Amino acid sequence: MITHPSYTVEPWSLRETDLNLDVLAQSESVFALSNGHVGWRGNLDEGEPHGLPGAYLNGVYERHPLPYAEAGYGYPESGQTAINVTDGKVIRLLVDDHPYDLRYGRLLSHERVLDFRTGVLSRTARWTSPGGRTVRITSRRLVSFTQRAVAAVVYEVEPEDGPASVAIQSELVANEQLPHVEGDPRVAAATESPLTPEEHYAEETRLRLVHRTDRSGLRVGAAADHTVEGPDNTRWSAQCEPDVSRLTVTADLTPGQPLRLVKFVAYGWSGERSLPSMHDQVDGAVAVAVSTGWDGLVAEQRAYLDAFWAGADVEVEGDAQIQQAVRFALFHVLQAAARGENRAIPAKGLTGTGYDGHSFWDSESYVMPVLTFTAPETVASALRWRHSTLPAARERARQLGLEGAVFPWRTIDGAECSAYWPAGTAAFHINADIALATVRYIAATGDEEFERAEGFDILVDTARLWRSVGHHDPEGVFHIDGVTGPDEYSAIARDNLYTNLMARQNLLAAADVAIRHPDRADELGVDDEEAATWRDAAARMAIPYNEALGVHEQSAGYTHFQRWDFEGTPPENYPLLLNYPYFDLYRKQVVKQADVVLAMLECPYAFTEEDKARNFAYYEALTVRDSSLSACCQAVLAADTGHLRLAYAYLAEAALMDLDDLEHNTRDGLHIASLAGTWIAVVGGFGGLRWHLGEDERPDVLGFAPRLPEALSRVVFTVQVRGRRLKVDIGPQRVRYRLVEGDPVTVLHHGDPVTLAVDAPQDRPVPPSPVRPEPQQPRGRRPEGLAELDEVAGQ
Repeated sequence: MITHPSYTVEPWSLRETDLNLDVLAQSESVFALSNGHVGWRGNLDEGEPHGLPGAYLNGVYERHPLPYAEAGYGYPESGQTAINVTDGKVIRLLVDDHPYDLRYGRLLSHERVLDFRTGVLSRTARWTSPGGRTVRITSRRLVSFTQRAVAAVVYEVEPEDGPASVAIQSELVANEQLPHVEGDPRVAAATESPLTPEEHYAEETRLRLVHRTDRSGLRVGAAADHTVEGPDNTRWSAQCEPDVSRLTVTADLTPGQPLRLVKFVAYGWSGERSLPSMHDQVDGAVAVAVSTGWDGLVAEQRAYLDAFWAGADVEVEGDAQIQQAVRFALFHVLQAAARGENRAIPAKGLTGTGYDGHSFWDSESYVMPVLTFTAPETVASALRWRHSTLPAARERARQLGLEGAVFPWRTIDGAECSAYWPAGTAAFHINADIALATVRYIAATGDEEFERAEGFDILVDTARLWRSVGHHDPEGVFHIDGVTGPDEYSAIARDNLYTNLMARQNLLAAADVAIRHPDRADELGVDDEEAATWRDAAARMAIPYNEALGVHEQSAGYTHFQRWDFEGTPPENYPLLLNYPYFDLYRKQVVKQADVVLAMLECPYAFTEEDKARNFAYYEALTVRDSSLSACCQAVLAADTGHLRLAYAYLAEAALMDLDDLEHNTRDGLHIASLAGTWIAVVGGFGGLRWHLGEDERPDVLGFAPRLPEALSRVVFTVQVRGRRLKVDIGPQRVRYRLVEGDPVTVLHHGDPVTLAVDAPQDRPVPPSPVRPEPQQPRGRRPEGLAELDEVAGQ
């Protein structure tokens, strides 16, 4: 969408200069506001026209039965789908009895701006009604980072060319009519009118609705209050019914005489609290918001974001489009998690109902690495949610005949929701992904309290899973059979490289934490013998490798599979999963998304530099990127192996995934992991950031290996580590490391130690990249950015 003529390239905002109904649904996703607890899609204030109306609360869902042609032991019985809760952002307008609807009358101008520094979405429009009266409408809205239950809107209307009778209707609306859901009718049934009314209220300027879901048993409350400014003839009244509570404000206006409404909305939900408790909760939250006032909420929002950007901003010189995309990405990643407070980080955040609102391994492997170094408190919160689901994960392990815990592949409340077990149950690597996120968070923050409590439990239960699911062969080699790795075009494999290497890290981390906290080890029954079995399994872990080719195998025997016929695959047949049976995909060498490449990113010291180069070239020729999770990983390893032009092209693909709607599904919500991958590609790729977690007897230390592509003249980023703020300023030939605050620290620059103290920056030369032949992609899957770079180079 950023290439659409109505969208401008600006460093700190996303601006739409004209309204285009053909991309309305996508714009609702990119203009969405959230704080990790409450989410409002970027719908027009008046509610219509719309692509997908949406107001979401993190963790609120409805259950529905999962369909199976043939039942099987261990299959999940119920699915979970995020639902559209009470919509508090609707403000309808009538001008001389004509509803303000952009499909009627004449729209003279329309502009929306999402400001990444203030967290406010602004809108300005001029419209001539079918009756010939022209009015100017302005609105601003926010979802508060400081008051987690609160969102607010300022709405103002003023006639321009003569008097007008105006009515503003501010509503709380439940069970909004949604577009038809394609596919499973059970999901459609769960999302159509999912809320059963329990209470409706309207008095003076206050509104309230309380509903309950039938199957998941969750109570949802929403309350609103208003301040009104207008001429002396301004009047208002309130009405309510089970699914709508409405304040109607009327006034006769003349030019220069606006009518202004400030709407404060508060939400709450619970599976346990009573009806009186719920309405007291939302009434209390909205009262605090009214007391703060709109200007107070804006000031709090700006202060919160000032603090975030001081520790998270990434400056990119040489490509204004990437600069905008990086800040857009960081803003939305923050929105997905800022006030989640012991809830999951869904794959779409709270921007849409794609993937049914589920959380996957994306959170731990893509989103949390970014937040660990930019907003670490959000990572502790998300991991505490994982910890809260341990009882369900332990029960799932017992159901599968295993020890420890089996975390769900996709879920909202902690129960497995995947009806396709080869890609769900068999993707055990999610347990190691969660473990690594735990280890990374502890190492980067030094949060010993978290390590002793939640971290210890997670590491022990995941280690027990690996020791249980794997086995030693007669030669003593430890194998993990029948699993699915990150590449979902391969399934039920033996010794998936990524899974085995991640499991090895997991086992060693659990053994180490048992030594550091012997009292907790006693509590969980971890004795010296069990810890020794973890270390032994890690030491004897099978690492599939093809000696003849000199490359690591994605799984045992993978390089002996027949290669996919890329030459015979037309471009319109991508993504492959929509055009070919899994049976065909599973037995061929074709990679949906980074797998071995991701292993080299997450476990870098399992590979030599030459290993990385050969592996990257081999799997680059097989990877079709039918997943939004792939480009950022390929960007990092491309940069690591000296292919900076290719890394830059993959950065663009990750960064523009939603702004350019590359997957053609941004209407369903943003790809939060790909947005996080934008930071990973810049900081991990061109900054070479690696956290050395003590592998191979190396000390825990932060390392950098910066190199820039020719297209970029400068990259500056900030990371937070153990109470320190570190700024890295990269140019074509030199890099400056500066400790902004905190105690002195030693980092690595291309492997060499650099000791930093406040007010004592250190400059180091940037060594040249190794020169290697550029790897080739499958036919038709070359990243678009490479062709553009070739054109520039040829001019």
